[in-house]
Amino acid sequence: MPRTIRITRSHKLATAVLVAAGSVTAITATGGQSDAQPAAARSSIAAEKVSAEAPAAKEAAARKAAAQEAAAEKAVAERKAAAKEAAAKKALAERKAAAEKAAADRKATAKKAAEKARSEKQAANRSTERKAVAAPKQYTNNLDGWIRESLDIMKKKNIPGSYEGLHRNIMRESSGNPNAVNNWDINARNGIPSKGLLQVIQPTFDAYHVKGTPKQLTDPVANITAAANYAADRYGSIDNVDSAY
Repeated sequence: MPRTIRITRSHKLATAVLVAAGSVTAITATGGQSDAQPAAARSSIAAEKVSAEAPAAKEAAARKAAAQEAAAEKAVAERKAAAKEAAAKKALAERKAAAEKAAADRKATAKKAAEKARSEKQAANRSTERKAVAAPKQYTNNLDGWIRESLDIMKKKNIPGSYEGLHRNIMRESSGNPNAVNNWDINARNGIPSKGLLQVIQPTFDAYHVKGTPKQLTDPVANITAAANYAADRYGSIDNVDSAY
């Protein structure tokens, strides 16, 4: 049979103390839990707030970084554009300077060439003048020389005639004698005899005398040139004369 336990007053007091202690512990535990709950809530809210603010801050930082990068790229682009513009201006200035220099060089070369040509021409003219003065053309003092000198004068005065035409008429009229005088024809009877290589009378010589030749009827060159001038006026040329004229 089971043993009967007798509860004494001491047992009752001990039990009451234990119950009381348990209640206090329970109350203490309950009270502690109640105080801890607001702190945990606050921590949770703060964590949620930080968690909510983090993307916004990150986005702001990203926008700032992007803006800084864009500003840097813009600065680089502006520097490149400025450098390109400066290079273009420099190249244009260099081309302009080169063109101006080339034009100046061409002008200087042309001027130098013109001066050289002018100097050479002047030197040639002086040389020609010196030669003309220092070495005049020489003619022999005979029929050939007289005819050739007359031809040169006739050429300068635009009087037509050839060596053959002059020589042929001279030989017919005077046989080449510059002092020949006709004392028997009508002119002689009229007191104005024909004289010289081409038998010219004084009035005709005076009328057709060519400037630059002696004013002497029997001078060989003066006589030939005046006769050729007269023949050109009357017959077109001494070459057209084949008989007395």
